[in-house]
Amino acid sequence: MKKIATFGEIMLRLAPEGYNRLFQNDRLVSTFGGGEANVAVSLAGFGLDSKFISKVPYGEIGQAAINSLRYFGVDTTDIVRGGDRLGIYFVEKGASQRPSVCIYDRKNSAIATADKQDFCWQEILSDVGWLHFTGITPALGDNVYDICLDAASVAKSMGVGVSCDLNFRSKLWSREKANKCMSELCRYVDVCIANEEDAYDVFGIKAADTDIVGGKLDGKGYEGVAKQLAEKFDFKMVAITLRSSISASDNDWSAMLYTDGKFYHTKHYHLHIVDRVGGGDSFGAGLIYGIMTGKNPQDMLDFAVASSALKHSIEGDFNRVSVQEVQRLASGDSSGRVKR
Repeated sequence: MKKIATFGEIMLRLAPEGYNRLFQNDRLVSTFGGGEANVAVSLAGFGLDSKFISKVPYGEIGQAAINSLRYFGVDTTDIVRGGDRLGIYFVEKGASQRPSVCIYDRKNSAIATADKQDFCWQEILSDVGWLHFTGITPALGDNVYDICLDAASVAKSMGVGVSCDLNFRSKLWSREKANKCMSELCRYVDVCIANEEDAYDVFGIKAADTDIVGGKLDGKGYEGVAKQLAEKFDFKMVAITLRSSISASDNDWSAMLYTDGKFYHTKHYHLHIVDRVGGGDSFGAGLIYGIMTGKNPQDMLDFAVASSALKHSIEGDFNRVSVQEVQRLASGDSSGRVKR
């Protein structure tokens, strides 16, 4: 099996211990994370060969970011070195009715100042069977959008499968800019991944009978969203995660998939959340794992949503679960009883 490549930004994550507020005390825990890096780590944990492509600065912080990926077995040989700094984000985990907060300090990061000449995609993708990126990466700047477009078009020309998680971030670009750029990028995408809000934020496609703020989602309403996306861009698959937010601590979690004219749905998981950052990335990794290992649509969707459900119980961006743990949950063992 060929490698799976992910392209994006890895950042230094700084967070208070437990559920403290930012600067409630004098301690911040440092780890690393970022959408595509999280996917690469999950896939490596599932036993697949994954590699992460980015640009990080020389020096101790950039090297520590690379080492964090190597620890999990991610191939980092195609990470370009250079630039002045690594992006940083601060995260305050929410609890009960207090929502989580993310504050970004990523302007002029190494990847945000990269250019097309930094990456030779024909060489990078020579041993790759799948490429994944998110809508966060092209939002970092017009130069990074051009790099994403180059990567996706080269992948398509080489017969490499391409997946994209729309991941709209209003702090990075406007809906109008996202629509324009993602409409071009999605011409090269085979599998589109979105959450309950992304299709509306990026493409203006809204689900029927849904109140996201009120925590009421109609899974059937998203069938129309998935079908419209597939018809608009000729996607082979559209997967949508569905989060009903009861509070910052408790969510109901499920997903749906549209492929070959058929719709698939998962059961609902009731999540008591430890850390929700990276939850969507772990879903994407689970879906890619299912595609690469030849699972049928229902099984790959069940695997993906179970993988993500488990991630919500783990501190930090990275998912730290095995295939066996995911399959156990997907098969119905959700008791949480001690395994001896």
